[in-house]
Amino acid sequence: MTVTIRPYRPSDLPALYDICLRTGAAGGDASADYPPEDRDLLGTLFAAPYAVLEPESAFVADDGTGQPVGYILGTADTPGFVERFRAEWLPTVADRWPAPQGEPGTPSEVMAWLLHWPERMIVPAVSGYPAHLHIDLLPDHQGQGHGRALMNAFLGSLAERGVPAVHLGMLTANVSARAFYDRLGFHVIDVPDAGELTYLGRATS
Repeated sequence: MTVTIRPYRPSDLPALYDICLRTGAAGGDASADYPPEDRDLLGTLFAAPYAVLEPESAFVADDGTGQPVGYILGTADTPGFVERFRAEWLPTVADRWPAPQGEPGTPSEVMAWLLHWPERMIVPAVSGYPAHLHIDLLPDHQGQGHGRALMNAFLGSLAERGVPAVHLGMLTANVSARAFYDRLGFHVIDVPDAGELTYLGRATS
């Protein structure tokens, strides 16, 4: 079957959670890092809020049966998204994953801490790149041009809305992802104290 790129549909949401988990360990499967009751946590942070709050910025790679095997999600306006995340998304999930007390120790606690701190997404050094994105493809569908096609759909959507530039934060250790972004014209943005992340950006057109 032929993989095609199409806009996100609400019925895709369970697949987004699954893909986010199965690519959540620097591109590999993160399922073993979380107990069964927390396996939706990565998607709750990095996939579902974008699809729910800003579906016009979400696209999926459809395997030809209606099933997503990858996605690109994001926001055209990072500060505005942070406000909506706190006001509209966090109240729907905070009871399931309360903020940890004290220093986070487990992967679940780290992610719950991030969940309750959406303001981390506002990074002054990337203010000239108001949009940001997350893109994930299941391993069997990587290296076939689908990532580039997803990116083209997302960037085109932003450009049509007058958004000039986009950024992303990626784990520096994920060298294969870095090579992908380099091929698509992303460049490093110098962000002080970025820790284990590298920030990249590019114009939308």
